[in-house]
Amino acid sequence: MKAAPEAQRRLLDLQGVDTALAKIVHQRKTLPELAEIDAAAREISALEDERVRAQVAVDDLDRDISRFEKDIEQVRLRKERDQKRLDAGGSLKEVEGLQHELATLNRRQSELEDAELELMEQRETAGAALAEVQGRLAAAAGKRTDAERRREEATADLTKELEFKTASRVPLAADLPSDLVTLYDKIRTETGMGAALVYAGRCGACRIELYGADLNRVKSAPADEVVRCEECRRIMVRTSESGL
Repeated sequence: MKAAPEAQRRLLDLQGVDTALAKIVHQRKTLPELAEIDAAAREISALEDERVRAQVAVDDLDRDISRFEKDIEQVRLRKERDQKRLDAGGSLKEVEGLQHELATLNRRQSELEDAELELMEQRETAGAALAEVQGRLAAAAGKRTDAERRREEATADLTKELEFKTASRVPLAADLPSDLVTLYDKIRTETGMGAALVYAGRCGACRIELYGADLNRVKSAPADEVVRCEECRRIMVRTSESGL
């Protein structure tokens, strides 16, 4: 392929823009905020599991305390009925039976109240644990929200820069021979770089030094000949800095 030396040199400007575009795309995909968001999401997931377990513990204790309260209330009602019957009088056998039952109910009430008190202490501890994990969960959610906000801001800035660079590429490419741009774009799509400066006898893309027959090939090629690196197949742009 033939192309004027000046057109070949301007390929480097086009490559500069494309390199900048690729860098911006890479930056958008690798924003540090993305890693922060992923880490926060994993933390939130783990904390949510912990919160569920803590909530289940609290719910179980609440249910047990409620059951004890009902049992205690039943004992109290039974004591009230027995006390009324005792106050109403009756035979000695009936009075002794009621007194014995009241004593039994008192012991039962005391046992139930002691057990309830122990559960209430456990409930206080479980409630504190639940509140603590809820606090950590809220903090993690806050970190994720902040990282998402910063990600959106950074993405918006990079998108504007990408649009600006993309717009600046259009006149550069349009001002070059179409067949040269087509070849350049094909190579760039395949390898990530379409053209590079030959500098100090080395290919600027793969950095391999030219020597022997390959060096002679490049040296002897007419100035308007589009030459490519035998190693990486990129277009090699020759200037006074090429050392040929």
